[in-house]
Amino acid sequence: MTFKELDSYLLSKQGATFDYPFDEKVRVYRIAQKIFALTSEKHPLEVNLKCDPIYSLELRSIYEGIRGGYHMNKKHWNTLTLEASDVDDETVKELIDHSYELVYKSLTKKKREELG
Repeated sequence: MTFKELDSYLLSKQGATFDYPFDEKVRVYRIAQKIFALTSEKHPLEVNLKCDPIYSLELRSIYEGIRGGYHMNKKHWNTLTLEASDVDDETVKELIDHSYELVYKSLTKKKREELG
């Protein structure tokens, strides 16, 4: 998966936006101002995604390309290496969906209604 493909999939999520709150390199993806993903165009391409804590541990035991979230709470975040990794594109998309859903479910009813 390339950065362009990753970016396109992340922004395809309903209400998804991005900004650069930390520096001009780290792109932060949000839904209703809550973060669900972080990445940058540096190599190797990596993305931080929110994840259920139990599922995080399971994924880390299966994939070499998934580890505790870099500069994040390692209980709730994973870093996925996308280049030269055993994490295939379909799994990446599933984990993006999972991250998005976790954040979406944490939104207030009003915020979810505003998103549609």
